[in-house]
Amino acid sequence: MAHKTTAHWADEYAEEIIRAKGDKERYTCASGITPSGTVHIGNFREIISVELVVRALRDMGKNVRFIYSWDDYDVFRKVPKNMPGQDELVKYLRFPITMVPDPWERDSSYARHHEVEIESVLPIVGIYPEYLYQADNYRSSRYAQEIRTALEHRETLRIILDKFRDDEHKIQGEWWPVSVFCSACNKDETTVAGWDGEWGLSYRCNACGCTETADIRGVSGVKLGWRVDWPMRWKYEKVDFEPAGKEHHSPGGSFDTARHICKEVYDWEAPFTFRYDFLSIKGKGGKISSSSGDVIDLKDMLKVYTPELVRYLFAGTRPDTEFSISYDLDVIKIYEDYDKTERIAWKLEPAKNEATYRWERRIYELSQSAGVPPVPPYQISFRHLCNLVQIADGDVEKTLESLGSLNPPPSPEQMPSLRARALCSRYWVENFAPEEFRFRLRPAGEKANLSAPEEGALRLLRDEVISVIETFDEDKPCAEAVYGTAQKAGIEPKALFRAAYQALIGKDQEGSGPAAGKFPQID
Repeated sequence: MAHKTTAHWADEYAEEIIRAKGDKERYTCASGITPSGTVHIGNFREIISVELVVRALRDMGKNVRFIYSWDDYDVFRKVPKNMPGQDELVKYLRFPITMVPDPWERDSSYARHHEVEIESVLPIVGIYPEYLYQADNYRSSRYAQEIRTALEHRETLRIILDKFRDDEHKIQGEWWPVSVFCSACNKDETTVAGWDGEWGLSYRCNACGCTETADIRGVSGVKLGWRVDWPMRWKYEKVDFEPAGKEHHSPGGSFDTARHICKEVYDWEAPFTFRYDFLSIKGKGGKISSSSGDVIDLKDMLKVYTPELVRYLFAGTRPDTEFSISYDLDVIKIYEDYDKTERIAWKLEPAKNEATYRWERRIYELSQSAGVPPVPPYQISFRHLCNLVQIADGDVEKTLESLGSLNPPPSPEQMPSLRARALCSRYWVENFAPEEFRFRLRPAGEKANLSAPEEGALRLLRDEVISVIETFDEDKPCAEAVYGTAQKAGIEPKALFRAAYQALIGKDQEGSGPAAGKFPQID
């Protein structure tokens, strides 16, 4: 499936980046976050939005550097509610996050724990950025010259920051564009006392009383305030593209000030950008927040959605559109929508026109974690897989074995994606499906309380439909045969279905659960 320019938003933004930045040997695309808590699915929106544009640029033959910055030298300001060891973590408030111990005792620090959590799962959805660790960069004094540049332009920075503030919020009194972690107690509760005009920065610690004149070329605790740090790194890393959330893109917000600082202080044009909107979880209102602790991360999402479905949700939605991640019955519809896109992409289902085909195909291409597969995946609907998994009493391998009786059966190349989908279906049924959707087959030997006509109808169904189920190529003739059985037995079709449900699962009707016609397809 060779790529052609389409109206997909990732391709549009890639073209705009090239127009804005000119034809370059390499384009640098950036993303980043402070690992102050769980890196949630709202944070992931920025990561994948950048990655989709990176793919679009590469599809256009461009060389792209994709960097992801861990701002792990930020201050630990608040203990999220979902963290263990709350009493111990409180002791490290105002420390750099990278110096807070890991409460799980797995990684070298609290920050590193959250970094590992996302770094380990991003490859599953086909995302491979180059990671930058700001604690390492600051501690190694890599930004010494950039810090001195900010100190030299202190008044310019003040003017830029105040330009977008009302009188009540303008900077008051002496102000410095840097903060300092005390070399004695590690806290940032310090006050800059002066700068010698070159490399010496003096400070006093309000927490422990320490005073020091530090050489910013060798001391590890001096860092730029975040509104200056951000544009500084645009220049340092030669960033061409970085999106930001809607709060940063508000008029006079941090992106506006960063744009001016980047140009007027660091002599670099700000990157091309766009705004991405908030995400919410279906059934929960408001913005997702790491500090609240009530979040869903990418690992959680991958328990319900396969990697391709995760990518599909974001590839199919413009980043400036707010939307919800669903865990209710909408999950079934989302899988159905993806399956339709897949059929159109493989020309197994006609698109209404060529433009629709190109659009659906491009979304499908961008939804694949490891590129478009060599053969079309074997499609079994998510709803039907939920039924099959429940018929197999949650045994995914038994469910997959039952597919061998299909004509044609799935090929070995198609089984991994089916297994991933079956695992997601089991997890969704067990954790999120409404009660009326769930069922268990009656144990062998257990009989339903049925009338004689109902039992007779079920025997006819067994002998005249189930025994020849493999001869039906489509659902419609099978359904007609089932209804014919009811007529032959002299009962209403509704009574036949009720009897079938009672015999199989001890329920009168399917509700949101399995269609009775699907049961005969499994032993």
